[in-house]
Amino acid sequence: MSDPAQVHASALVIDTHADTPQRFVDENWNFTEPLNGGMLNYDSAKKGNLDAQFFSIWVDPGQYPANDSARRTLALIDATLEQVRRAPDKLQFCTTADQLIEAHKNGKFAVLMGIEGGHSIEDSLALLRDYYRLGVRYMTLTWSNSNNWADSSGDIDDPAITHHNGLTPFGKQVVAEMNRLGMMVDISHVSDKTFWDVIAATRTPIIASHSSARALTQAGRNMTDEMLLAMKKNNGVVMVNFFPAFIDEKWRQAWAAQKPERQKAQDAMEAEYKAKGLPVPYNASNKIDREFATRIGRAPFDSLIAHFDHVIRVAGIDHVGIGTDFDGIPVPPEGIDSAADLPKVTAALMARGYTAEDMRKLLGGNLLRVFRDVQAAAEKSK
Repeated sequence: MSDPAQVHASALVIDTHADTPQRFVDENWNFTEPLNGGMLNYDSAKKGNLDAQFFSIWVDPGQYPANDSARRTLALIDATLEQVRRAPDKLQFCTTADQLIEAHKNGKFAVLMGIEGGHSIEDSLALLRDYYRLGVRYMTLTWSNSNNWADSSGDIDDPAITHHNGLTPFGKQVVAEMNRLGMMVDISHVSDKTFWDVIAATRTPIIASHSSARALTQAGRNMTDEMLLAMKKNNGVVMVNFFPAFIDEKWRQAWAAQKPERQKAQDAMEAEYKAKGLPVPYNASNKIDREFATRIGRAPFDSLIAHFDHVIRVAGIDHVGIGTDFDGIPVPPEGIDSAADLPKVTAALMARGYTAEDMRKLLGGNLLRVFRDVQAAAEKSK
């Protein structure tokens, strides 16, 4: 089979990161409704042959205090589970690799969850276990904010923030407990030192749910070639992010140059909500980011493909996947407006010489392998 459209249609396609749950809560919007300005819904997923989605459970630390993030976390989890309850004919909630495959065979869209930001556990292993019981199957150890037990790449250069030189002893306990539970450890967003501490601490393969290559784009969120090689040795998988600031250096620089003006606009909008005693809903904050992104324009589609190509060349075809960051980024690159456009990635990579078997690994097989390995290790340790 060499036709890219057929290859894509026949593959099991998994995306490990979309921030759509915020829309469920803040906009009272349902996944089976029209996109209405978003990047991912049921129809676009079906058109793009996206079979399974890890929905990101992300709590904005600027809007919800670190010691009061669990309530928002639970609201996002509930809203995601409610999507399945409301559309059982279309959606199936999955917590294992076998269930994901079963959903695919049944013609249903597989709904999975991952927490983005360790602050959601409020320094509690009990809360971590509760989230696992509710179906969360990965956790990004930090978001852009360092928490009490792990440093983030997002504020590592801020002297006003307390840092820990990577993982604290409790942070290593978190990793150990995730290994024991069978929850995938996600190192997207963490500082370089935290990454290496995780590599040393974990007993199972890890993931980068939405990270690209630093050799091509100098974002601290991206992974160095040394990190990519470590992921290969760990037998983990790196899921390429679609955010232009992580895949195109010119776009990243333009976005960074806008930051003072963009922050001023965000602060003014935030003040209005705080005056009413309300947290800022994601759609309001995202609207400002989209307006500023529009001034820059779209990043070239080839920039995205170059990151896939680079990760493959360094880490190998067995260690790459898709982590779009849909509904968590202000704008995707050219040619990608929604999940319906995912077949373009397959076509572009096959035009570069990648085979049908390569694409089956990249589109979902690699993540499925890690998912199985992590859960099998947990079962074995019981």
